[in-house]
Amino acid sequence: MPGFKTHMVGAVAVSAAALGATIWLGLYQPNFETMICLGLFSILGGLFPDVDTDSKGRRFFYGAALVVDAILIFRQQYRYASVLGFCALLPAIGSHRGWTHSWWAALLIPSSVLLAPMLLLGLPWKPFFPYYLATVLGYFSHLLLDRKF
Repeated sequence: MPGFKTHMVGAVAVSAAALGATIWLGLYQPNFETMICLGLFSILGGLFPDVDTDSKGRRFFYGAALVVDAILIFRQQYRYASVLGFCALLPAIGSHRGWTHSWWAALLIPSSVLLAPMLLLGLPWKPFFPYYLATVLGYFSHLLLDRKF
């Protein structure tokens, strides 16, 4: 079974290939900083499916959720804090390689990349769409490496 390093490399490889193709075709021309950010989002997508087991990905995501939840509570945005808390509990109700290792989760979970800026900051979704795609590609690379897709 692939470890977190393999999932990170797989996510970067799949996303780099897709990004290279879009640049070569002239469909998308991101600057260097954007490409680095897209790679990071891809890695996050590639690590998320293992959040349902004791893993480095789980420790990272729950640590990040704790920080974001604390910030939301401090800013008195209790509705968003409660939604984040609720969503953070969802992986605990399944088994490893359960729903977090499904194709629909690979499309649904990364949608937070689009929804969070819209709901929390009132920003349009279009500028965040490449980050959503990078996260989805990273997620699917995890499923491919685990042979679940």
